[in-house]
Amino acid sequence: MSEEITKIDTQELGEKIVKVLKTIYDPEIPVDIYELGLIYDVFVNEDNEVKILMTLTSPNCPVAETLPVEVEEKVKSLDMVRDAEVEITFDPPWTQDLMSEEAKLELGLL
Repeated sequence: MSEEITKIDTQELGEKIVKVLKTIYDPEIPVDIYELGLIYDVFVNEDNEVKILMTLTSPNCPVAETLPVEVEEKVKSLDMVRDAEVEITFDPPWTQDLMSEEAKLELGLL
């Protein structure tokens, strides 16, 4: 029973994290970082500690220093989150193929 509750809580928390991620925008592109495909994975353990694996549009991205901190702070602000950590990776490198259909439409790429 408690294992089932944990799964529900983790899923609910995952959905809340995605909602928060959708409020964060790359300042150069009018699309949120989730729809842009910058978020590769979100891990939530049983202690509600969150690890986010994400990338940037390029290694020379002007917000390389500030965007990961903003992501971490906004996710940490969720009541259910005990701690959050953001890891940046460029493997695989970001391409427009990672963007959602919605993002491509917004940017006139479809």
